[in-house]
Amino acid sequence: MTSIDAARRRLGALTAAAVLAVGLLAGCGGDNSQTNCDLNSCTITFQRGVDASVSVLGVEAKLVNVRNSQATVEVAGQQVTVPVGQDAQSEGFNVSVQSITADQVVVDISAN
Repeated sequence: MTSIDAARRRLGALTAAAVLAVGLLAGCGGDNSQTNCDLNSCTITFQRGVDASVSVLGVEAKLVNVRNSQATVEVAGQQVTVPVGQDAQSEGFNVSVQSITADQVVVDISAN
């Protein structure tokens, strides 16, 4: 193998690693929601009044219900009800509700 071949292989491996990293960060996405993710957490803005779900950090998260100042969120199949400004644990994740408005619910999910 020549040094040019070795350099091409390294460049190919680095390119693949970069694409994978961008894919993991951009891997947050879903229906009727917007996400902003880093390596260990995602901030999700769920739209209210619609079926809102998202795939983040390798699990599915759904907005199930909103009542008064509490949101019920399903993370990896387990439902947890969280008041605004507080957090709870669900299936190895920390779930906190940042805000609830008439139009949307903002939730942070992070890996423990």
